[in-house]
Amino acid sequence: MKTRDRILAAALKLFNEQGERQVTTNHIAAHLGMSPGNLYYHFKNKKEIIYELFLSYEAAVDANLAVPVDRQLTIEDKLNYLQKVFQGLWEYRFMHRDMEHLLIEEERLHTRYRAFFRRCQKRTEAIYQGLHDANIIHIEQRDLQGLALNTWVVVTSWYSFLQCNLLSHGEQSITFDMLRGGIYQVFQLERPYLTDQYRDQVTEMQEQFISKPDWL
Repeated sequence: MKTRDRILAAALKLFNEQGERQVTTNHIAAHLGMSPGNLYYHFKNKKEIIYELFLSYEAAVDANLAVPVDRQLTIEDKLNYLQKVFQGLWEYRFMHRDMEHLLIEEERLHTRYRAFFRRCQKRTEAIYQGLHDANIIHIEQRDLQGLALNTWVVVTSWYSFLQCNLLSHGEQSITFDMLRGGIYQVFQLERPYLTDQYRDQVTEMQEQFISKPDWL
């Protein structure tokens, strides 16, 4: 692995485990057993590392939200979209732990994130349109944009929601299973639009991700 990639991988690991604010470039260098000067040869500061990690996350989400052009969507596609998106949330969870701080700190990142959000909104709308065309859901056009926005709000804020509730109940950390519970909530948003033909199948899928532990 190239040194630059090693730095990014180490930074991602430390940011996820300790929180981005707690990790400095010196911590990253020490974790890798390299001098700070060697790290600065590749990245002049921590903001550059965060920006590069966001670009990786952005590329993964873009790939995961692609809609097939040669066939209709299926309910398996629907589940696959959600699982991949929440896997990405977990792998880059430091961003969603403190997104507002990161965007305030770096205007370049903020500008990039706004464009990313608009693209994700359009792709989520395209997924719901595809589900409508496949008769999995029935939704009026005027409601489709709102459902797509509500879905994206739940997805991107779910980690913060868990963090606020867990901290107030003495839990020490958020697990991947807890994060995946957000899938249940997205299914819940979609339930009113399910067609009778697919309602039971989708409900069965939803039950795999029940997100109602005792602390809720």
